[in-house]
Amino acid sequence: MATTELKKPIPLPFAYTFASGAIAGCTELLLLYPLDVVKTRQQLEVGKGVGMVQVFKNIIAQEGASRLYRGIVPPLMLEAPKRAVKSPAGSWGAYFTNNGQKQNTLALATLTGCFAGATESVVVTPFELVKIRLQSKTSTFKGPLDVIKHSFKTSGPLGLYQGMESTFWRHWWWNGGYFGSIYAVKGLLPKATSKKQELANNLLAGTVGGFVGTSLNTPFDVIKTRVQLHGSGEWSYPGLYKIIRSEGFGGMYKGFAPKVLRLAPGGGVLLLVVEALSTVFRKQLGPPYI
Repeated sequence: MATTELKKPIPLPFAYTFASGAIAGCTELLLLYPLDVVKTRQQLEVGKGVGMVQVFKNIIAQEGASRLYRGIVPPLMLEAPKRAVKSPAGSWGAYFTNNGQKQNTLALATLTGCFAGATESVVVTPFELVKIRLQSKTSTFKGPLDVIKHSFKTSGPLGLYQGMESTFWRHWWWNGGYFGSIYAVKGLLPKATSKKQELANNLLAGTVGGFVGTSLNTPFDVIKTRVQLHGSGEWSYPGLYKIIRSEGFGGMYKGFAPKVLRLAPGGGVLLLVVEALSTVFRKQLGPPYI
């Protein structure tokens, strides 16, 4: 008996996809942000690191539970511009496939992700710098504006872009691994014939893609975190070589556990919130979006 592929609904207008994505991103942040703080603390440790659970306990015992949410304002503020840049970043797919005239392949899907990540990194860098300097255990900044003022005073207008090169590589490799893996996994799965099956396929592909992307980009995340805290001009690849020499191969993967633990539930939260809001918006707009 032949199966029928699930019919795709007409895409929602940009304003609605923007809103659902931004709300989903903020929801995920509010729920799972403590894992990001723990990840940053682990990445800033030089030498033999402390385990994820112990870092979590230390923060609560020594600094209070509220410290787990220190620095959350910049990523919350980032959600809107990040969603806005998703449209031009996503247009790389149309460019590489000549607006759909050329068949998409694993190589093109990966390349699309890499260039989309590079575009995204331009917007992300200043917000990441502010966040890292607030998350540090030794941070004495009163808030985001204090970090910005200090950066302008000590490094000038481009001070907020310290770590741009490592942020570029972090997003380049994560998006490339993520989109390439999603394309590969979906190609191996049977075509969805129901909404439930489509959701399952997306969750599986997204989880695999996120794991691969995190595996590829964690070393550059470690470098980015250290460069942005200290304001050094160190380049990524020489910096990674120095980490391997002084801390071993494992030094490049500090903070990997909380990154991965945030990935699976985080991807699920994002997907569920987007799906729920999209359903509400489609009912509100009526045909032909239903």
